[in-house]
Amino acid sequence: MGLYAPRVDKRSGVGCLVEVVETLALTLVIFFVIQNFVAQPYQVQQNSMERTVEPGQYVLVDKLTTRWDPLKRGDIVVFNPPPTWTSDPTPFIKRVIGLPGDTVAIKDDGRVYVNGVALDEPYTYRNSQGANEPTLPLTGTSSWVVPAGDLFVMGDHRQKSADSRAFGPIPESSVIGRAFIRYWPLSALGILQTPSYGAIPAAAP
Repeated sequence: MGLYAPRVDKRSGVGCLVEVVETLALTLVIFFVIQNFVAQPYQVQQNSMERTVEPGQYVLVDKLTTRWDPLKRGDIVVFNPPPTWTSDPTPFIKRVIGLPGDTVAIKDDGRVYVNGVALDEPYTYRNSQGANEPTLPLTGTSSWVVPAGDLFVMGDHRQKSADSRAFGPIPESSVIGRAFIRYWPLSALGILQTPSYGAIPAAAP
């Protein structure tokens, strides 16, 4: 009796290949849609947000909800830096301090005031003695009025942050998204909460 050699159905092989290609294409499309319209990973490369997020850590940036949930004071945002400030396209990560119409001021006590109210900022960098380092103007200006369509942003490590104190308010259109979770390394896993600043008077019309 001769050995039986199973016949390979070439059509079945082609069908499997087509399914694999379709699955890979669909995966790439889903990845593209998620990264461009829903959420995007971002590796922190600057020192300006210590200790909230450290250099080398990864955060997930929400690019979707800002379409119906406006940015708030205290939100951490990733944005494209002003081209007049740097030619490096690496996005910046900072905290929203002032909204359109707000008056942001840095006073002699080293604190930040919005519309005349001092902000309680427990997230700012603390020195080796556990005290918050004072916020200082980076230019001769110590008071800013945020234009319509702009945001005033600052880093949590004020003495190592190039932010709106240096280059002024940024256009909301330059914001890539809102950082909402620190996910890598796993030892740093945590939600990036938006603080509550209490009652701040509305910006002057």
